[in-house]
Amino acid sequence: MFKELHPNIRIRIYTSFLSKAISSMIFPFMAIYFTKELNATYAGILLMIQVFVQFIASLYGGYFADMVGRKKMMVIGEYMHVFAFLGMITFNSPLITSPWITFFMLLIMAVSAGFIFPASEAMLIDVSTKETRAFMYSINYWANNLSVMLGLIIGGLLFKTHLFELLIGLFILSLVTLWMTVSLITESYTVSRSEQITKPYGLKPIVKSYQTVIRDIPFVLFTLGGIAILAIEFQRNNFIAIRLEEEIVPRVISVVGNIEFTLDGIKLLSLLTVENTLIIVLFTSVIVKWIRNKQEQPIMYIGFLLFGLGYGFLAFSNYTIGLIIAVIVLSIGELMYVPTRQSILADIVDDSRRGAYMAFNRLVYEIGKLFGALGIIVGERIGGYGMSMLYVIFTLVGIILTKLAIMKRNEKTRIQQPLMTVCNSGQEK
Repeated sequence: MFKELHPNIRIRIYTSFLSKAISSMIFPFMAIYFTKELNATYAGILLMIQVFVQFIASLYGGYFADMVGRKKMMVIGEYMHVFAFLGMITFNSPLITSPWITFFMLLIMAVSAGFIFPASEAMLIDVSTKETRAFMYSINYWANNLSVMLGLIIGGLLFKTHLFELLIGLFILSLVTLWMTVSLITESYTVSRSEQITKPYGLKPIVKSYQTVIRDIPFVLFTLGGIAILAIEFQRNNFIAIRLEEEIVPRVISVVGNIEFTLDGIKLLSLLTVENTLIIVLFTSVIVKWIRNKQEQPIMYIGFLLFGLGYGFLAFSNYTIGLIIAVIVLSIGELMYVPTRQSILADIVDDSRRGAYMAFNRLVYEIGKLFGALGIIVGERIGGYGMSMLYVIFTLVGIILTKLAIMKRNEKTRIQQPLMTVCNSGQEK
């Protein structure tokens, strides 16, 4: 069935696999990089700026994808990606190191990601059908998780000791991704010259297009609930990463036979993330079958709780076995809440404006990243136990807001149904 998908879809899955692997080799460890080169406060502020820049770029990226076409925005983004990696190689070489120029290159990468993602997502919808989308997204999800796992393994092993060589390899992979995008992907959306001229530029028309979405209170509450939960997940590559790197004393571990390796904070973080990814990859289909025909809300709320409690343990413990068990707990929670929340989200959004709603739903990830970066600053002041309590509070807030959103949506539906009945009766008469 994979061969039956549109060539653009297959190429995009390949390029997405490479892009995710590249980002997983470096971005989860940038908080540690900036903390080491500058300090934790600077690291948090810089990463928050990066998230904000990517969010603004994605707003423009989606808007321009409808003005100039999908492929053009993807190609521009890939060229920026290549340039940024070249800059990172230059200023993280044996001759010169500059965290500030490295940060500037990360901003370029943030803009490139903001250009590529909405254009590529729109392209996937352009060339797919209703019958093939479920299979397309499931394959893409699988490939992304596998690429993240491979990227984290390689990054965890090389980032601390062989950053320069790692960046050279990533630069070569980014060239491959650029070539595939330019040569193999075809344009899926053509805009007439008159449409390009009549569409206004600037932030105001973009913001105006989201006014209807913002007025939908149930959806906004549901989005805020999602932000509370995702804010916890993004702590892994920020506060939790820095805490493990600082507090885990490197020790030699024997694995098979006489094979030994040194386990430090970065490698432990990589192993825990790989564990989480493996559980997700191996057991997604099992959980999906289990929750079929069951009430979604209770499963989602239990998933939230397990997810928050697992991360709460990661916030303060240095006990390796306990950390491994905590990842199992949070992974089960993730498997429970992700599919149920997506299913409920599909019921909440207005089908007539699905594109705008799903674009706005990206705020869950972008603001979650922002809170993740902010966690570095807050965690430095309140410590691991304080952050653990904060994760539990965020979990409860996520449950309350999500529950309130569903209640308001149900109430809105009950009000609308009699009105629709009256309208239909009037039309029949």
